[in-house]
Formats: sequence, C-alpha cells, structure tokens
Amino acid sequence: MAVALSSPASNSSRFAAAAPQSSFAVGSIRTLFCAPGIGFGVSNGCRVVAMATKKVSARPALGKKSWLPGVKAGGNLVDPEWLDGSLPGDYGFDPLGLGKDPAFLKWYREAELLHGRWAMAAVVGILVGQAWSGVPWFEAGAQPEAIAPFSFGTLLGTQLLLMGWVESKRWVDFFNPGTQALEWATPWSLTYENFANSTGLQGYPGGKFFDPLGLAGEIKGGKYVPDFDKLSRLQTAEIKHGRLAMVAMLIFYLEAGQGLTPLGALGL
Repeated sequence: MAVALSSPASNSSRFAAAAPQSSFAVGSIRTLFCAPGIGFGVSNGCRVVAMATKKVSARPALGKKSWLPGVKAGGNLVDPEWLDGSLPGDYGFDPLGLGKDPAFLKWYREAELLHGRWAMAAVVGILVGQAWSGVPWFEAGAQPEAIAPFSFGTLLGTQLLLMGWVESKRWVDFFNPGTQALEWATPWSLTYENFANSTGLQGYPGGKFFDPLGLAGEIKGGKYVPDFDKLSRLQTAEIKHGRLAMVAMLIFYLEAGQGLTPLGALGL
C-alpha cells in the first residue's frame, strides 16, 4: 500500500483512513512516526508508511494462538495486544514487547526469516560436512590438507561485493517497497520479471527464479501465478524450521566451546 504524505501532521486523517486496511495498524499515528529505529535515511512519511504496511503474510488474521496455552491470564506476556495472529508462526511470544511498533515488528520478522534461512543452511552444512570428512566443523578451515582456491582477502572482498549489492537492494526495498523490482534494478534486463516479487509479500518473492519447482505457485501463460493457500502453509513450516535451526546452531556453538561436535555429542 502506498500513501503519499507531505507531512505527518497535515495528512494524519489520510493515514487514519488507510490504516485499517493493514493488520499492522495499531494505536495512533504517533507510534509510527516516533519510532527511533526507522530514521536511517527516511526523509519522508511515505517511506515509513510503506514500510510499516507492506504485507508479510499470505493469510488474514485467523485468531490468536498462545505460546503458553495452559495459561489463560497473564496479559501482554501471554497474549500481546499488538500481535493479531496474521504473521506465520505467530503464537503471541513477545515478552519484551519488541513488536509494539508496526515498523519494528516488520523489521524483526524479516530479520528472523533471514537468520532462520541461514541457520537451516548452516545446520545441514555442518552435519553433512562432518559426516563426509570426519573433521569438526569449527576446525575445518585450519586443516593442513584444506585446499583454498583463493586467498582470504579475495574471499572477503568477493563476499563484501556480492552480499553488499544484494543487501543494499533489500534495504532500499524495505523502505521503498517495489522499487528494486524494476527493469533497471537488475543486470538481467531481458529476464528481470523472473526476479521480481510475484507474490507482493515481503520475504517471499516467488517467481520462476525463487520458486523453480512451483511449490507455491504455477506457470500460466508463461507467467508465474502464486497459490496463496500453499504459500501460507509453507510460510508457517519455514518459520518453524528456521526457529528450530537457530536453536540448533546455538547448541552447536555451546558444544564447540567444550570441544564437541553435533555428531560427537550423539556418539556418532
């Protein structure tokens, strides 16, 4: 949803009229514009409103699910009023109140999704790598027989260049939704539509490139068409697996501090 604002004060009524269309519209406009964490390069209200109202879920609010179902009381500790159950995997767990501001809630959800995906890749890499080589994951880079096709400086420079390019576009798209899906935004100008956001959901672009197996959509008339029923189930499954992987990585680090590996701790 895009809302053109010249100033928060003069357009508060316009925002108030548009806010109910988003599941993240809570409280007053003051909550949104006074959030200290959204001041990085944001020069106008349009960017802030777009960031706070951009969709992150394929499903509407279906009622809250408690992370502590045996307890019916407890106020915002058990049943936070700022969480409505519309986010995938939302069970009302926010004891620190980090998601009270809708803009912060969106930023934390995107961070959780990215960290979960990295953790899932890391867990698989650690387990498969050790099973294949027998070398503990925290010692693999120091092995004398380890072969590096390039120096550490080359690796670091390449990573900074490639990840910096991708992350900078993700950062810009967060504040200006949809701007990085334009033809000029990618070097693949002839096939840029394959990399565009086909679902309109933050963190779930879909399309031929990001969903080549068609798990959450299908190709009709040469174009990718998302299936939001399938996508909703996959969103919940992914965030659950991502959280499990992040907990697993924390355990791996604690084990490494004791000189243990995941497989070694299991006696394998």
